[in-house]
Amino acid sequence: MWKRNQINFSFQKGFTLLKTLMAMMIMATALLLLANSWSAAFSRVKKTQLNFELSTLLDRKMNELEREFKGKPVDGIPDEKEEDFGDDLKNFSWKMKSRKFEFPDISSSLTARSGGADQMTIMIVKQMTDQISKSIKEITVIVIYKVEKKNIEVSATTYFTDFDKPISMGDGQ
Repeated sequence: MWKRNQINFSFQKGFTLLKTLMAMMIMATALLLLANSWSAAFSRVKKTQLNFELSTLLDRKMNELEREFKGKPVDGIPDEKEEDFGDDLKNFSWKMKSRKFEFPDISSSLTARSGGADQMTIMIVKQMTDQISKSIKEITVIVIYKVEKKNIEVSATTYFTDFDKPISMGDGQ
């Protein structure tokens, strides 16, 4: 009887090897899950910060170009321009591409309607289309983040209008 109580007493006194291993396994699993969730949260925060920086730089560059070209003839806007943001942002650069705005020819839809359209209406619509195309320039700004293997790019497109462009009357004026 005395030995039996002594054995029970030793089990109650501390953890067995099996209990210790089980506790360590549970703790290791919990730490692994916690580390994975922290890693995923950290990468999401880093990606969000990069997207915020890209959109802020894009907005800044669009505002700079608007101040530079506002009120000037669209013919003075270069077709391409490319620069970096300086030493503080050496992984970031930007480029601008501009092109003539192509207004769709709507004269065919006028002739397709019932009764068609007379020659004068078609001529006026073509002149208006040509004038709009000459007075508007499409500008796309792209901000680039250079990483080891690939570049991340965001872009925005805007249109500049030359309201002072003289209207051509179709007779060479």
